[in-house]
Amino acid sequence: MSVMSTISHTLSANGLLTAFALVGAILWLSNLISRYLTFGRIHGSAIGILIGLALAFWAGLVTGGQKGLADVPVLAGIGLMGGAMLRDFAIVATAFEVDVVQARRAGLIGVVAIGLGTLLPFLVGVCTAFAFGYRDAVSLTTIGAGAITYIVGPVTGAALGASSAIMALSIATGVLKAILVMIGTPLVARAIGLNNPRSAMVFGGLMGTVSGVSGGLAATDRRLVPYGSLTATFHTGVGCLLAPSILYLAVRALTQS
Repeated sequence: MSVMSTISHTLSANGLLTAFALVGAILWLSNLISRYLTFGRIHGSAIGILIGLALAFWAGLVTGGQKGLADVPVLAGIGLMGGAMLRDFAIVATAFEVDVVQARRAGLIGVVAIGLGTLLPFLVGVCTAFAFGYRDAVSLTTIGAGAITYIVGPVTGAALGASSAIMALSIATGVLKAILVMIGTPLVARAIGLNNPRSAMVFGGLMGTVSGVSGGLAATDRRLVPYGSLTATFHTGVGCLLAPSILYLAVRALTQS
């Protein structure tokens, strides 16, 4: 057995460890690019997402598959690492750093922020989908839900029976939103007073995307990440409840009128 065959077999047999090593290398490279090329203005997480998307696109072209890098046999562990189990564990883990006393200070305005952060992106997503020619309630609702977060989009699409193409569009919409929030947060933080736990929770409720809020706040002030992520997580839950039910019924009523 050649050296390359041995390495390939070892990496394939330890797929999850290989996935962690690859992601670690990408983040290391992303942080170097962030520090020395953008001087910290664009967080390493945003650059890492872009690199991940580029690699997934490359893997799709090479393998003809639909799972990105997970379609490459040596990197099959990416599918497990990027699955729902570890994703949800990472999201829940952020809540353990929250100071309950600080969290209570968000009060009613935090609840209002979650409500507005759910409805406004949904409306923007629905209007955008309508402008591009979509007229059926299922497609409009699914793409609108993707504007809430890239998790709410496919959850809504699966519940309503949307096609895989529409669900992919909803995910792409949510990913674009996450990247914009991640890059834009450090740029506007001073102007909007994003410098304390209360404002971070309001911001997380309005923006909604956990990955975008977490990356943006990490580039602004790492101490604010748990607070923004907490309300952003609630935002995702609210979207998953409302989009396939009340919001879908509202869109269907409007499209049939």
